[in-house]
Amino acid sequence: MRVLIVEDDADLNRQLATALKEAGYAVDTAADGEEGHFLGDTEPYDAVVLDIGLPQLDGISVLEQWRRSGRTMPVLLLTARDRWSDKVQGIDAGADDYVAKPFHIEEVLARVRALVRRAAGHASNEIECGPVRLDAKSGRVTVDGNPVKLTSHEYKVLEYLMLHRERVVSRTELIEHLYDQDFDRDSNTIEVFVGRLRKKVATDLIETVRGLGYRIVAPGDAP
Repeated sequence: MRVLIVEDDADLNRQLATALKEAGYAVDTAADGEEGHFLGDTEPYDAVVLDIGLPQLDGISVLEQWRRSGRTMPVLLLTARDRWSDKVQGIDAGADDYVAKPFHIEEVLARVRALVRRAAGHASNEIECGPVRLDAKSGRVTVDGNPVKLTSHEYKVLEYLMLHRERVVSRTELIEHLYDQDFDRDSNTIEVFVGRLRKKVATDLIETVRGLGYRIVAPGDAP
Protein backbone atom coordinates (compact mmCIF):
# COMPACT_ATOMS: atom_id res chain seq x y z
CA MET A 1 0.00 0.00 0.00
CA ARG A 2 1.24 3.48 -0.90
CA VAL A 3 0.61 6.51 1.32
CA LEU A 4 1.24 10.24 0.87
CA ILE A 5 2.01 12.44 3.89
CA VAL A 6 1.50 16.20 3.48
CA GLU A 7 2.78 17.91 6.64
CA ASP A 8 4.94 21.03 6.98
CA ASP A 9 6.28 20.21 10.46
CA ALA A 10 9.54 18.46 9.51
CA ASP A 11 9.77 16.42 12.73
CA LEU A 12 6.16 15.22 12.57
CA ASN A 13 6.48 14.49 8.85
CA ARG A 14 9.55 12.37 9.54
CA GLN A 15 7.92 10.56 12.50
CA LEU A 16 4.83 9.69 10.47
CA ALA A 17 6.90 8.55 7.49
CA THR A 18 9.09 6.34 9.67
CA ALA A 19 6.12 4.76 11.44
CA LEU A 20 4.25 4.07 8.21
CA LYS A 21 7.34 2.61 6.54
CA GLU A 22 7.93 0.35 9.55
CA ALA A 23 4.30 -0.76 9.23
CA GLY A 24 5.00 -1.85 5.64
CA TYR A 25 3.71 1.09 3.62
CA ALA A 26 5.47 2.74 0.70
CA VAL A 27 5.59 6.42 1.66
CA ASP A 28 5.97 9.69 -0.26
CA THR A 29 6.11 13.03 1.57
CA ALA A 30 5.43 16.69 0.85
CA ALA A 31 6.08 19.75 3.02
CA ASP A 32 3.61 22.22 1.51
CA GLY A 33 0.19 22.27 -0.10
CA GLU A 34 1.31 22.86 -3.67
CA GLU A 35 3.70 19.89 -3.71
CA GLY A 36 1.15 17.74 -1.90
CA HIS A 37 -1.57 18.66 -4.37
CA PHE A 38 0.67 17.84 -7.33
CA LEU A 39 1.64 14.42 -5.95
CA GLY A 40 -1.92 13.53 -5.01
CA ASP A 41 -3.15 14.64 -8.42
CA THR A 42 -0.58 12.66 -10.43
CA GLU A 43 0.27 9.55 -8.36
CA PRO A 44 -2.00 6.65 -7.28
CA TYR A 45 -2.17 6.55 -3.47
CA ASP A 46 -4.11 4.14 -1.29
CA ALA A 47 -4.42 6.81 1.42
CA VAL A 48 -3.29 10.37 2.20
CA VAL A 49 -2.44 11.92 5.58
CA LEU A 50 -3.10 15.64 5.05
CA ASP A 51 -2.46 18.51 7.47
CA ILE A 52 -4.89 21.44 7.28
CA GLY A 53 -2.43 24.22 8.15
CA LEU A 54 -0.02 24.09 5.21
CA PRO A 55 2.07 26.78 3.51
CA GLN A 56 1.50 27.70 -0.16
CA LEU A 57 -1.93 26.05 -0.25
CA ASP A 58 -3.97 25.01 2.81
CA GLY A 59 -5.11 21.44 3.29
CA ILE A 60 -8.82 22.14 2.77
CA SER A 61 -8.10 23.76 -0.60
CA VAL A 62 -5.86 20.83 -1.58
CA LEU A 63 -8.61 18.37 -0.69
CA GLU A 64 -11.31 20.34 -2.51
CA GLN A 65 -9.22 20.47 -5.67
CA TRP A 66 -8.54 16.72 -5.52
CA ARG A 67 -12.22 15.92 -5.17
CA ARG A 68 -13.22 18.31 -7.97
CA SER A 69 -10.75 16.61 -10.29
CA GLY A 70 -12.16 13.19 -9.43
CA ARG A 71 -9.44 11.94 -7.08
CA THR A 72 -11.13 9.46 -4.73
CA MET A 73 -8.30 8.16 -2.51
CA PRO A 74 -9.21 8.15 1.21
CA VAL A 75 -7.88 11.18 3.09
CA LEU A 76 -7.10 11.44 6.81
CA LEU A 77 -6.98 15.07 7.97
CA LEU A 78 -4.69 16.31 10.74
CA THR A 79 -6.48 19.10 12.61
CA ALA A 80 -5.90 21.39 15.58
CA ARG A 81 -7.76 20.10 18.65
CA ASP A 82 -9.52 23.41 19.40
CA ARG A 83 -10.70 24.11 15.85
CA TRP A 84 -13.90 22.07 15.54
CA SER A 85 -14.90 24.19 12.54
CA ASP A 86 -11.87 22.85 10.64
CA LYS A 87 -13.10 19.30 11.21
CA VAL A 88 -16.56 20.11 9.87
CA GLN A 89 -15.11 21.97 6.89
CA GLY A 90 -12.73 19.09 6.19
CA ILE A 91 -15.45 16.45 6.21
CA ASP A 92 -17.62 18.64 3.96
CA ALA A 93 -14.68 19.04 1.59
CA GLY A 94 -14.38 15.27 1.18
CA ALA A 95 -12.19 14.02 4.03
CA ASP A 96 -12.83 10.43 5.16
CA ASP A 97 -11.57 10.82 8.73
CA TYR A 98 -9.59 13.17 10.95
CA VAL A 99 -7.19 13.09 13.90
CA ALA A 100 -6.74 16.04 16.25
CA LYS A 101 -3.25 17.19 17.26
CA PRO A 102 -1.49 16.21 19.43
CA PHE A 103 -2.07 12.53 18.69
CA HIS A 104 -0.43 9.16 19.17
CA ILE A 105 1.23 7.78 16.03
CA GLU A 106 -0.49 4.44 16.70
CA GLU A 107 -3.86 6.13 16.24
CA VAL A 108 -2.85 7.44 12.82
CA LEU A 109 -1.65 3.96 11.81
CA ALA A 110 -4.95 2.41 12.92
CA ARG A 111 -7.00 4.98 11.04
CA VAL A 112 -4.91 4.58 7.87
CA ARG A 113 -5.39 0.79 8.05
CA ALA A 114 -9.14 1.30 8.41
CA LEU A 115 -9.31 3.73 5.48
CA VAL A 116 -7.36 1.41 3.18
CA ARG A 117 -9.42 -1.68 3.97
CA ARG A 118 -12.77 0.17 3.80
CA ALA A 119 -11.82 1.67 0.44
CA ALA A 120 -11.28 -1.89 -0.80
CA GLY A 121 -14.61 -3.04 0.67
CA HIS A 122 -13.36 -4.87 3.76
CA ALA A 123 -14.75 -4.28 7.25
CA SER A 124 -12.17 -6.33 9.15
CA ASN A 125 -8.38 -6.36 9.41
CA GLU A 126 -8.51 -10.09 8.64
CA ILE A 127 -8.92 -11.08 4.99
CA GLU A 128 -9.59 -14.68 4.00
CA CYS A 129 -9.27 -16.39 0.65
CA GLY A 130 -9.63 -20.15 0.65
CA PRO A 131 -7.12 -21.55 3.16
CA VAL A 132 -5.19 -18.26 3.33
CA ARG A 133 -5.78 -15.70 6.07
CA LEU A 134 -4.01 -12.34 6.20
CA ASP A 135 -4.15 -10.08 9.27
CA ALA A 136 -3.39 -6.52 8.15
CA LYS A 137 -2.95 -5.32 11.73
CA SER A 138 -0.31 -7.85 12.79
CA GLY A 139 1.11 -8.56 9.33
CA ARG A 140 0.65 -12.31 9.88
CA VAL A 141 -0.28 -14.75 7.12
CA THR A 142 -1.48 -18.29 7.76
CA VAL A 143 -2.42 -21.19 5.49
CA ASP A 144 -4.81 -23.72 7.04
CA GLY A 145 -3.97 -22.12 10.38
CA ASN A 146 -0.22 -22.56 9.96
CA PRO A 147 1.94 -19.41 9.93
CA VAL A 148 3.82 -18.61 6.72
CA LYS A 149 6.94 -16.46 6.72
CA LEU A 150 6.97 -13.88 3.92
CA THR A 151 9.41 -11.12 3.03
CA SER A 152 8.06 -7.57 3.23
CA HIS A 153 7.66 -7.34 -0.56
CA GLU A 154 5.98 -10.74 -0.81
CA TYR A 155 3.55 -9.66 1.91
CA LYS A 156 2.78 -6.37 0.13
CA VAL A 157 1.97 -8.16 -3.13
CA LEU A 158 -0.27 -10.69 -1.39
CA GLU A 159 -2.05 -8.04 0.67
CA TYR A 160 -2.81 -5.88 -2.36
CA LEU A 161 -4.12 -8.80 -4.39
CA MET A 162 -6.27 -10.05 -1.49
CA LEU A 163 -7.67 -6.58 -0.83
CA HIS A 164 -8.64 -6.39 -4.50
CA ARG A 165 -9.91 -9.93 -4.91
CA GLU A 166 -12.26 -10.66 -7.79
CA ARG A 167 -10.52 -8.35 -10.26
CA VAL A 168 -7.41 -8.48 -12.40
CA VAL A 169 -4.53 -6.35 -11.10
CA SER A 170 -1.91 -5.36 -13.65
CA ARG A 171 1.83 -5.42 -12.97
CA THR A 172 1.88 -1.65 -13.45
CA GLU A 173 -0.80 -1.14 -10.80
CA LEU A 174 1.10 -3.33 -8.35
CA ILE A 175 4.31 -1.40 -8.95
CA GLU A 176 2.56 1.97 -8.57
CA HIS A 177 0.89 1.01 -5.29
CA LEU A 178 3.71 -0.95 -3.64
CA TYR A 179 6.73 1.27 -4.23
CA ASP A 180 7.45 4.89 -3.45
CA GLN A 181 8.79 7.39 -5.98
CA ASP A 182 12.45 6.70 -5.23
CA PHE A 183 12.24 2.92 -5.66
CA ASP A 184 13.94 1.43 -8.72
CA ARG A 185 10.81 0.01 -10.33
CA ASP A 186 11.12 -3.13 -12.41
CA SER A 187 8.08 -5.16 -13.44
CA ASN A 188 10.15 -8.34 -13.45
CA THR A 189 10.41 -8.18 -9.66
CA ILE A 190 6.63 -8.61 -9.42
CA GLU A 191 6.88 -11.89 -11.31
CA VAL A 192 9.56 -13.06 -8.89
CA PHE A 193 7.42 -12.22 -5.83
CA VAL A 194 4.35 -13.93 -7.33
CA GLY A 195 6.43 -17.03 -8.04
CA ARG A 196 7.64 -17.13 -4.45
CA LEU A 197 4.11 -16.63 -3.11
CA ARG A 198 2.83 -19.56 -5.15
CA LYS A 199 5.45 -21.78 -3.51
CA LYS A 200 4.92 -20.47 0.02
CA VAL A 201 1.17 -19.92 0.16
CA ALA A 202 -0.71 -21.92 -2.48
CA THR A 203 0.19 -22.91 -6.02
CA ASP A 204 -3.22 -22.12 -7.48
CA LEU A 205 -4.11 -19.07 -5.37
CA ILE A 206 -2.75 -16.43 -7.77
CA GLU A 207 -3.91 -16.75 -11.34
CA THR A 208 -1.98 -15.19 -14.23
CA VAL A 209 -4.33 -13.53 -16.73
CA ARG A 210 -2.25 -13.46 -19.89
CA GLY A 211 -1.48 -9.95 -21.09
CA LEU A 212 -3.37 -8.32 -18.21
CA GLY A 213 -1.89 -9.23 -14.84
CA TYR A 214 -2.85 -11.29 -11.79
CA ARG A 215 -6.02 -12.24 -9.95
CA ILE A 216 -6.59 -13.93 -6.62
CA VAL A 217 -8.72 -17.05 -7.02
CA ALA A 218 -9.90 -19.55 -4.44
CA PRO A 219 -12.13 -22.63 -4.25
CA GLY A 220 -15.70 -21.52 -4.82
CA ASP A 221 -14.82 -18.36 -6.74
CA ALA A 222 -16.72 -17.93 -9.96
CA PRO A 223 -14.52 -18.25 -13.09
